[in-house]
Amino acid sequence: RKNRKAHFTAPSSERRVIMSAPLSADLRQKYNVRSIPVRKDDEVQVVRGSFKGREGKIVQVYRRKWVIHVERITREKVNGTTVNVGVNA
Repeated sequence: RKNRKAHFTAPSSERRVIMSAPLSADLRQKYNVRSIPVRKDDEVQVVRGSFKGREGKIVQVYRRKWVIHVERITREKVNGTTVNVGVNA
């Protein structure tokens, strides 16, 4: 219970570390690190969910909602405008 509360009430500075993504094999070897916090303009690949396999550049890291918005991952609203779909990070 305490861990869940700590996770969901974490400040933005802690969410940055929690919202880390694993590196690809070649980057892992280059930097000797398994994962790093995501940030705007990083190249990412989605590995879970309906957008699995899609790649793109991060447009926004939305820490309050625990999601990231990726370049070409959008949906069309009823009125015709396109909006970014949040991907869990």
